[in-house]
Amino acid sequence: MLAKALLAFIALPGVVAIAIPVTWLWASCHTKLIQPLGLAPLLAGFFALIWCVRDFYISGKGTLAPWAPPTHLVIAGLYRYTRNPMYVAVTLALMGWALCFGAPELFAYAAVVATGFHLRVVLGEEPWLARRYGTQWGHYSSRIPRWFW
Repeated sequence: MLAKALLAFIALPGVVAIAIPVTWLWASCHTKLIQPLGLAPLLAGFFALIWCVRDFYISGKGTLAPWAPPTHLVIAGLYRYTRNPMYVAVTLALMGWALCFGAPELFAYAAVVATGFHLRVVLGEEPWLARRYGTQWGHYSSRIPRWFW
């Protein structure tokens, strides 16, 4: 399962939060660090993402990938504060890239990605979680906000 977890990390958030921004920065010649303070959200996003992947693997007994989802509802770690910390982490990392390299287009990309995450959560993931985990999901989702509000 560790191999599946690593593959899922590389294939999913790795592409969205690392490969696409780095490729765009390189292709658009935004290679000079403009705002070092942007490293804070970038690194915080990566740290939170790795923490969540670890919780999926250890607490959930699965991965973040749809082809090997957790067998247990993950309510540990950052999932005690928001139901979607992985999506928050990716968005935070994207904002960090935009700040670090002074790339407003990456802010727009972050907004599009965040909107996509919200639609995926509301239209797909939450109904699936409700069916899969029933009462446990109902109790959890009534206590923990979807985002932070």
